[in-house]
Amino acid sequence: MSGRARLALCAWAATLMASCALLPLVSPATWILQAAVLLAVQTGVGAATRRVPLARPLTVAAQALVTLMLLTLVFARQQALAGIVPGPEAFRHLSDLLQQGGDDIARYAIPAPLESDGIRLMLLGGVMLIGLAVDTLAVTFRSAAPAGLPLLALYSVAAGLSHGGADWLWFLVAAGGYLMLLLAEGRERLSQWGRVFAGAARAPGGEPGAVAPVRTGRRIGVVALGVALVVPLALPAMNGGLLDAAGTGVGNGDGGGGTISAVNPLVSLRDSLNVDEDRQVMSLKSNSNDISNLYIRIVSLDDFDGSTWRPSKRHVTGVPDKFPTPSGLGADVKRAEIETRISAADWYAQDWLPMPYPPSGVDVPGKWRYEPVGMTLVGDHGETTRGKTYLVKSLDVQPTAEQLADAPAPPAAIKRDYTKLPDSVPSVVAKTARQVTEGANTHYEQAVKLQDYFAVNGGFQYSTQVQVGSGPQAIARFLKDKEGFCVHFSFAMAAMARSLGIPARVAVGFAPGTPQTDGSVSVGLKDAHAWPELYFEGVGWTRFEPTPNRGVAPSYTQTDTPGSSLPDVSRPSQSAGSAASSAPSASTSCSAEDKKLEACAGALPVDTAKPHDAGLPWYKIAGWALLGLLVIALPLLPMLWRARRRSVRLTSAQHAASARQGRRGRRPDMGSTDDLAVTVLPVEAEAGYAAEVIAHHVLAVWRELTDTAWDYGIVPDDALTPRKAAARIVRLGQLDATTADSVHRVASAVEQVLFAPEPHAEPGLADDVRRMRVALRSKVSRPTRVRAVVAPRSAVRAVWEAMDRWTAAKARWAERWSALAALVRRPSGQQSG
Repeated sequence: MSGRARLALCAWAATLMASCALLPLVSPATWILQAAVLLAVQTGVGAATRRVPLARPLTVAAQALVTLMLLTLVFARQQALAGIVPGPEAFRHLSDLLQQGGDDIARYAIPAPLESDGIRLMLLGGVMLIGLAVDTLAVTFRSAAPAGLPLLALYSVAAGLSHGGADWLWFLVAAGGYLMLLLAEGRERLSQWGRVFAGAARAPGGEPGAVAPVRTGRRIGVVALGVALVVPLALPAMNGGLLDAAGTGVGNGDGGGGTISAVNPLVSLRDSLNVDEDRQVMSLKSNSNDISNLYIRIVSLDDFDGSTWRPSKRHVTGVPDKFPTPSGLGADVKRAEIETRISAADWYAQDWLPMPYPPSGVDVPGKWRYEPVGMTLVGDHGETTRGKTYLVKSLDVQPTAEQLADAPAPPAAIKRDYTKLPDSVPSVVAKTARQVTEGANTHYEQAVKLQDYFAVNGGFQYSTQVQVGSGPQAIARFLKDKEGFCVHFSFAMAAMARSLGIPARVAVGFAPGTPQTDGSVSVGLKDAHAWPELYFEGVGWTRFEPTPNRGVAPSYTQTDTPGSSLPDVSRPSQSAGSAASSAPSASTSCSAEDKKLEACAGALPVDTAKPHDAGLPWYKIAGWALLGLLVIALPLLPMLWRARRRSVRLTSAQHAASARQGRRGRRPDMGSTDDLAVTVLPVEAEAGYAAEVIAHHVLAVWRELTDTAWDYGIVPDDALTPRKAAARIVRLGQLDATTADSVHRVASAVEQVLFAPEPHAEPGLADDVRRMRVALRSKVSRPTRVRAVVAPRSAVRAVWEAMDRWTAAKARWAERWSALAALVRRPSGQQSG
């Protein structure tokens, strides 16, 4: 394999290794195999065109054309000519897929489903563009150092989006690929001059330094790795969906709950409330006597990081026939079971199943899964509510104010999980909560005072025409400006309740709809709503209504305090503000074709999120276990290789002793002083090669001595004689007289086996090397000692040896092939003897 071909292979591997940082973002991770194949084709086309050779721009153009044809074959073959040549229809289809991918990135949580062709196109297309850039820079223009920039961009994007704890692993993988690329380029350049261990001395009598390409490669590597570590830290935090800054709330995916943030979800919900036409989302019929409390809940958001609320990642199970009693609900609380039949609109595709809370049973067609903590249902493998009609049995829980006031302390687990507030939350939140609830004796009284503060006497105004805040300061800004809509009110009250030690979360769904003449209730876009739920032991999760002019205040929060009674608004949820947007927002599940037809609109700042499935298949467990072993083993490979090589070299004395005594032994392969591959020979043949065994032993010990010095910072200089090299090691290592004698003894043994007519093995050479190693270890700093063991410099010989063996193997096969070809080409008139 030529140096250019080896460099192209390393560029392919480096791109693929950097792409591994994207693995946590999409599930399943099988796309990486497809990316490997497509990148291999792209790299092969580059290698072929460079052999012609074409001008460099033509090589890049050929690779770019093949990349486009490959993407057309995978994603738009039905719209392309002959399935591979892109035309106008193919470009239009790819454009639609990219648009769909952008929408899916906004609404899916990490990890997003691979079934989305748009996301898959963005993944594969992005990786192939990075691969083209790396191949162009590193191979076509023969400049591997700048090729680290696209690799850095790929890793930084993945690290910025991912919020997992294994980012360091993907950094190591990506960094390893880049360093491998630099090493391959340096070796390809230096191979034109032969193997170089050191450059010229910096000054007369000075020590040789690394050659310029090696020094440059080291500096570039250090700078690139440093930037790769720092850049992701400087990127804005992106939590939740694949792109929180572009997201619309709770996402989808089989692994991680979605999000609703303090930024764009506000915009999305505001747009739903401001539509000109209040499109019907669902129609329902219920046997409840009071539909004013019939809130339709989709999901609860209980994980708060200071600026974002999201559902916690939880396991899901099969849908039970009868749901368990809600957490915390005591037997003495009055309740009634009601039945509600819900019919979702044909355009409304929601992965979470809208239901009254708390549900006690559900009869719904399709494949659904049950999340027991939030008592919610989520569609399995793309199941949605589009056009579904289903029956929900739910409990109408009717606690009294006395039961809430007398509620005991919540369980420790509930208090721990639902009163968390990160340090980034402004202090004004807790300060305002204490001021508002001053004089309250119980958590219930504090909750009512908070509700009254927002809905009645705090001077807050309901409006969807507000500037949406961002980051942890959004709540503080809302408390100052006192203007917002339901998400502002629910987020602020939940955060303030947590600051007081009251377990709280935010529910997202629909406020009570509008009664119709046929006895049904119509729930429209303008009914989209969010409200806080607070936990009281003996009652469970309890709804509060802090948003003025929206929904209905629960009866158990009504107080007799003058001036603080909540307004009795029977149907306020239609009031969404005077101004309206020109068009409805996007549906929770809307294809690019539907958007062109304006056939979908958004009803909530949430879309879909699928919690984790319980349990993992055995093959996934085995795969992760194998990956864990590789993660542990890979960083230790240099140390293990070096320890093995040291053991083999220093214990080879027994072979020399056997040769000297004329006994049957094992003959080393003299092709390399580092290779102790052996064969067993009869006694009568041993005398002829005893000297070879002795020489092999001494040279192996000498190589171990110089490599040990290299590990501790003394770079070998193969241009020096053994005697001068030993003197150099003694001087640079500042070795004492006894150790210096040991080093010179090994050097003398090397000269003796190289030049004496009958070489003999000096005893104790292995002990001399061990003595020098102990002395050097005592002279250097602790970081140098650790590096000498964990990441020894001389371990690079493993790479050199592998390349040498590969070159030798190719030469042998070429020789055999030439011999075979000569037989085939024998002239027809030649007679065989």
